[in-house]
Amino acid sequence: MKFKTLAAATLIAAFVTPAFAADEFYVVQDAKTKHCTIVDKKPVDTTTTVVSPSGTVYKTRTEAEAGMKTVKVCSSN
Repeated sequence: MKFKTLAAATLIAAFVTPAFAADEFYVVQDAKTKHCTIVDKKPVDTTTTVVSPSGTVYKTRTEAEAGMKTVKVCSSN
């Protein structure tokens, strides 16, 4: 009985955890074009760089859009 409960809890956690991770937005700048965009995953390669103040993670896309307007390197594009 304990095993079934543990297995069920683990399975539920596996499906719920990615849903929470999707609530992260970053303002990034393309290294070549210098164009800013909003992404929902933190960049792991060198083609884009997080340019939001202090690597800010936004909870909604709307917050990220407002934040992008305050980033100097993005507002000059």
